[in-house]
Amino acid sequence: MIQFNEKTISRVNEIIARYPDGKQKSALIPVLHLAQVEFDGWLDTPVMDYVAALLKITPIEVYEVASFYSMFNLKPVGKHVFEVCQTGPCMLRGCDDIIDYIKKKLNIKVGETTADGMFTLKTVECLGACGYAPMMQLGKHYREHLTKESVDQIIEECRNK
Repeated sequence: MIQFNEKTISRVNEIIARYPDGKQKSALIPVLHLAQVEFDGWLDTPVMDYVAALLKITPIEVYEVASFYSMFNLKPVGKHVFEVCQTGPCMLRGCDDIIDYIKKKLNIKVGETTADGMFTLKTVECLGACGYAPMMQLGKHYREHLTKESVDQIIEECRNK
């Protein structure tokens, strides 16, 4: 059975309490973040159904939000998720070459995870760091001014963690 641990459910209840009665849906994004952390880095359908029940909303309302935002993973991901920006400024600065390099280096396509479960490659829309293009988000951190050499270094750092 899907269920948050005691600490997380306490946090969920704090978040829900921020909003007036009948407006629990406003807590959806922060609760989905907690769910993704607690349930192995991704949101399986039963997890999203559990969140819907907690917030007293329909499952489709959860699916719509979870599938819209690239920050939510709807299938299992690797330990390290490379979210490479592919919008205009990053494209002008070579993100396509960086994406192709990562695909070749890790032998995966966009949306795939390496066989060892270490790396997942995703492309995302603007991450708001256009002056530092090309860039990617790795966990909570931005990695900016990407080059093939810096990608090699990032992969090595991840492997050594």
